[in-house]
This record gives sequence, C-alpha cells and structure tokens, in this order.
Amino acid sequence: MSKAEQTRQSIIETAAVIFNEKGIAGTSIDDVLKAADVAKGCLYGHFENKEALAYASVDYMLDKIRARRVAVFAKHKGAIEKIHAYLEVQRNPLNTLLQGGCPVVNLSVESDDTNPVIKKKLKALYESGFKAFTEVLQEGIDTGELSDKLNAAEFATKLYAAVQGGIMISRIMNTNKPMQLVIQSLKDELATYSLRPIPN
Repeated sequence: MSKAEQTRQSIIETAAVIFNEKGIAGTSIDDVLKAADVAKGCLYGHFENKEALAYASVDYMLDKIRARRVAVFAKHKGAIEKIHAYLEVQRNPLNTLLQGGCPVVNLSVESDDTNPVIKKKLKALYESGFKAFTEVLQEGIDTGELSDKLNAAEFATKLYAAVQGGIMISRIMNTNKPMQLVIQSLKDELATYSLRPIPN
C-alpha cells in the first residue's frame, strides 16, 4: 500500500468502529476526524462526503464478517464440524468481531427503510451466507454424513436467522446465555440428521 492508501484504509477502519457504535445517522464527520486524527481536507481528499465514507466502512465491516466465515469453513472438514466451528465463533456476542456489536444487526436495523444502498450490501451478505451454509449442508448430505431428510436450504436459513437473533437478544440482555441456548438447540437439531459419529 502507498502512504495515501494506508491513510485511506486507516480512516475507513476508524470510521467503521464509530459507525458501528453510534450508527451512521448518529455519526458526524467531526467524530471521524477526531478519532482518526486527520484534517478535514485529508478526509475529503479520500472521500467525497460522509455517505461515501459510510459505504466504504460498511464494505470493510461486511468483508471482515464474510472473511471470518470463509476462514472457519476452510479450517474444518465435514458439514457438522464446519457448522459447529461457525457456531462456536458466535458463542460470545458480548465480545464481537468489531467494537460496538455485530455490524449486520446494527446496520440491518438502521438501514432497513432509510438507506437502500446499505440494505443492498446487507442483502448480498445474507445471500452469500445462506448459499455458503446451504452448500456445506448439501455436501454433508451428498457424502452420506447427513441424512437426505435434512432440507439444507431450510436449515441454513434457520441457522443464520437464529444466530442473528441470538446476537441481538444477548446484547440487549447483556448476557451470552441466549446465544448459548441457540447454539445448543441448533447443534442438537443437526445431530438428529447425522449418519456418522459427531466430532467433539
């Protein structure tokens, strides 16, 4: 990276934390300038306006979430092991990947009816998540690890929705217990379709 690219990336990463904590609507350019310790001219040299910075920050946050899912799946073998590993990564919603909570939950609530661009970005993330989980589960069915009675697409949707709900409720209640219950329930249900010994 050139120095200019490093500066731009630093601004994005700093802004992402603030947007995630305060919301895009609740964040001012001055908030970002102060946290990033850059002059206004520097910031506007990289971003046309607050909206452009917000979109770049959202891309950064969602890319981190997507990359973590890909990395977790790449490290494990078998459908059940991959799903279990993903769920374990989600076990502590009070200690999230990005400061301020889960960006998917935060941005979903904020942008639902007010920002179609961010809503489109979130939709793409959801769709890639559903597709990834469906493919993992379908592979498990195809290889004989999971029963063909399992509907891969339906379980993928349930899993993704349950995890997002677990994150939101756990953070509101300030306890990881709701998420832990969600994880155990999903593991127990998936186990009913297992045709092989489940890895520890």
